[in-house]
Amino acid sequence: MSIYAIYFSPTGGTEKIVTFIAEQFGEYQRIDLCEKTSGLTNDFSEEDLCIIGVPSFGGRVPAIALERIKALSGNNATAILITVYGNRAYEDTLIELKDTLIEKNFTCQAAIAAIAEHSIMHQFATGRPDQNDLTVLSDFVRKIKEKDNNSIKSDLLPVHVPGNRPYREYGTIPLIPGASHTCGSCRLCAAKCPSGAIPSDNPKQTDKDKCISCMRCISVCPTHSRKLNPLMLAAASQKLKKACSGRKENELFL
Repeated sequence: MSIYAIYFSPTGGTEKIVTFIAEQFGEYQRIDLCEKTSGLTNDFSEEDLCIIGVPSFGGRVPAIALERIKALSGNNATAILITVYGNRAYEDTLIELKDTLIEKNFTCQAAIAAIAEHSIMHQFATGRPDQNDLTVLSDFVRKIKEKDNNSIKSDLLPVHVPGNRPYREYGTIPLIPGASHTCGSCRLCAAKCPSGAIPSDNPKQTDKDKCISCMRCISVCPTHSRKLNPLMLAAASQKLKKACSGRKENELFL
């Protein structure tokens, strides 16, 4: 059996949770869906375990992540589904991820809706996942293993997750990062942008039609030169303050 940590994680929150879960099962390989090609297989076997995670963007799987997940072939590999969100809500993300993975012939055994620090407004869910989160997730992995040891795979039904069909309309926060005068044109942001929104020949620019507001460019910039408009960020923060306040807990489905 091979274990794979498969994630779309522009700012690292989803990666942190997916790899933590993968570690509980043993040695694993990474497949980073932010990269155009991971260099690893997209074709799995029935014996494989795939921990597959995406952030929730406006209550949906990010379109680019969905496109790259659809390039996978499950061949009845076992999948643990994970969506990670910044303390607002995840709405239809898990059910969309589940439907897509079933279509790609994965056996959806378990699912997690986990909290991580908000990728844009870091005052929400600051420092999460914290130690309490990791303890809860570790305990959940033990339950997954127990179920696996006491079940026949062919008899298992796909895990039930919340959500609606049809899925909600895509709704994202239209915040487009730009480069400040300190940008040295190292082009790292252009190389790492999953949507190709930053031209390598002019990395101080951002294609607003391609940008998905994932904030990867901000997170990888070595000189902290990529930023959001502070007034627009403050307005968006105020708008989401009520929905994102208070501690939400991880939701676990088995």
